[in-house]
Amino acid sequence: MIESYPVMKEAEPFYIPGNDVGVLVQHGFTGTTQSMRELGEHLAQCGFTVYGPRLKGHGTHYKEMEGTTYEDWIASSEAGYLMLREKCSRVFVVGLSMGGTLALHLAHKYPETRGIVLINAALFMEELEKVAQMEEPRFLDAIGSDIKAPGVKELAYEKTPLKSVRELVKFMAATKKKVPSISCPALIFVSTEDHVVPPSNSHYIHDYLPTNDKRLAELHDSYHVATLDNDKEIIKGETEKFIRRLAEPVSKR
Repeated sequence: MIESYPVMKEAEPFYIPGNDVGVLVQHGFTGTTQSMRELGEHLAQCGFTVYGPRLKGHGTHYKEMEGTTYEDWIASSEAGYLMLREKCSRVFVVGLSMGGTLALHLAHKYPETRGIVLINAALFMEELEKVAQMEEPRFLDAIGSDIKAPGVKELAYEKTPLKSVRELVKFMAATKKKVPSISCPALIFVSTEDHVVPPSNSHYIHDYLPTNDKRLAELHDSYHVATLDNDKEIIKGETEKFIRRLAEPVSKR
């Protein structure tokens, strides 16, 4: 599918070269790289090689998103992962919301993934599953920008295609089945108050991941888009520590 709309300002993919530890940072459903850029830039300042892909159909216009499938979103994610794997000896995957779902998918498909960092990852959303059964309207009101911090806004679509909701529901269901066979270390951030993805998603992931190297970190002062919210410094610091611990030794390229 050739995209017909220009990419929004701040929604562009970003690549910051560094050492041979690669970090893929992935935005969520209807969102853009704007939600992950600050975290990505922090990780790049730590010396890591960082890539933030723009998922197909995102960051342009919601009518364009309507023409994409979850396989397209996976393809965008995998292309970024494989690019980092070519350049780096170790790859970590960080994801917000559906970006976390994509991180789980990658960790399952590529068991050599060194570690995953999930931020309010999505696997099941009862309300959305009900919406997916509807026949109309074609476009729903947006679900983005659930942020507690005053004056902070996520760059995301103002409408959500019903067809895309159905794709997300299918993708979450398929990924949920894979969780018990994902073996890499995991840092799981969960906002205790989230108006988009119920916190029970993160608890489920923590309970069913078979690895012993996993930690559930609660965020008490942020809503769904925690990477832009009051706890963003906690996310930066803990993610950096997690990657540094598992990435040693780091060699320069």
